[in-house]
Amino acid sequence: MTDQGSEPADRLEISSAEQFKALGHPLRHRLLFALGQEAATISQLATALDTRKGNIAHHLGVLRDAGMVQLAGTRQVRGGTEQYYRRSAKIFDFTGEGRRANTGVALQAVAAELEGATGEPLLNLRNIRLTERQASELMEKLDGLVDSLEDAGPGEARYGVLVTVYRPRQ
Repeated sequence: MTDQGSEPADRLEISSAEQFKALGHPLRHRLLFALGQEAATISQLATALDTRKGNIAHHLGVLRDAGMVQLAGTRQVRGGTEQYYRRSAKIFDFTGEGRRANTGVALQAVAAELEGATGEPLLNLRNIRLTERQASELMEKLDGLVDSLEDAGPGEARYGVLVTVYRPRQ
């Protein structure tokens, strides 16, 4: 594969209306999940996500226009050129007003991933009374734990990790 640019950034702040609009479809979240740590072609992504190549190409274009996906490289195959795509950042930081609006779509994407998951995923939903201080400390610890995880490399299985602490309506 011919490399087309720099390595993905460590973090990308997701704050613009264009970025949140790009995340307005669950398949786009799933594309970002699938591109996790390694580049892939449209054909590879279509197979992995069980959808048509044209569908993948369209949604990749939306993500690329929003700066969330970039061309990673190309490879010559049987008279054509395969393009490999990757995330433009390893971690996306969600800020601003669009953060809350995007939650439902992100959870739809995670639900779709869980439906096709292998093994038994851990899902623990609990409501508990906490002080503001306890909730803040819990959020900080969980965020630190997830941020401290190191990728084991391309030979290992990919796992999704979703962590949330929220205060339900009374």
